[in-house]
Amino acid sequence: METQLEIDYNRIVEAIDFLKTNFKNQPRLEEAADHVHLSLFHFQRMFHQWAGVTPKQFLQYLTAEHAKEMLRNTKATLFDAAFETGLSGTGRLHDLFIKVEGMTPGEFKQGGKALDINYSFADTPFGQVIVASTSKGICHMAFADKGREQALETLQANFPNARYQQVVDLIQQNALYVFTRDWSKPDEIKLHLKGTAFQLKVWETLLQVPAGGLTTYSDLAHQAGYDGASRAVGTAVGRNPVAYLIPCHRVIRATGEIGQYHWGAKRKNIIIGWEAALAG
Repeated sequence: METQLEIDYNRIVEAIDFLKTNFKNQPRLEEAADHVHLSLFHFQRMFHQWAGVTPKQFLQYLTAEHAKEMLRNTKATLFDAAFETGLSGTGRLHDLFIKVEGMTPGEFKQGGKALDINYSFADTPFGQVIVASTSKGICHMAFADKGREQALETLQANFPNARYQQVVDLIQQNALYVFTRDWSKPDEIKLHLKGTAFQLKVWETLLQVPAGGLTTYSDLAHQAGYDGASRAVGTAVGRNPVAYLIPCHRVIRATGEIGQYHWGAKRKNIIIGWEAALAG
C-alpha cells in the first residue's frame, strides 16, 4: 500500500511530466492540477510544500537552456576539491562528507561471505528505498519500485553469501539525512562498495558534483583521468550500487537534455529539479 508521501510524490511527478511534455503549448496550472485530480489550490500548496518553489519555477530548472547554464557555471569549479576529502555539496546547501571504501578482493569474489548486512526500507521524497549497510558503511541503496520482496532479492543477489538482518542502524540513518531539508552537517557518510578500481574511481569522481550542479559524461571521464572513455564511464555510472548518494542523476547530455536514468527519466527530472530548487 502506498504511503501518503509516495502518493504526493507520484502526483507531482505526473504533473511535472505533463507540464514539461506540453511546455510549448504553455498549459495553464489548472490543466496540470486536473491531470493529477487535484484542485488548483491543493495542487499549488502540495507542490510548494514539496519543492519550495512554484510549479512554473520548477519547470524552469528542467529546461535544456537552464541545464546548459548550470554546466557552464559549475564546470570551472566542479572538481576543485581534492578526492581525498570526499566533499560533496555546496556551501549554500550543506557540508556533507562521503567516504568511499572498496571491498577487499575476498569480499568481492566470495559474494560477501564474511559480511553481516543490515537492511531496512525508508520513504524518501522520490519513492521508497531499500538501504543496506555493513559495519564499514552503506553497500547498497535502491528504489523499491517493484516492491520490498523484489528489492530484497536484488540485494541478496549482489551478496549471495552474506548474512542478513532487517534492522535500522546509525550508518543507514546518517545516509538517509540527505533526503531531508535540514542538511546541517550530518555525520560523515561511509560507503562500502563492491566494484572494480575503474568503477570506484568514476564513483569517487562523481561525488565531487555538488547538489544543484550537473556534469556530462565526457567531462566526468576527463576529471576521472579517462579522456575519451565516455562510454565506459557511462557504463560505470549505470552500475552505481548506491542510488542518490552517488549522484549519477547529475550526469546529463552535453546538449543540456536530461537523458536516461536507471531509475526512470521522470525520477531523474524531478530529482534534478528538486536539487536545483534547493540550491536556488
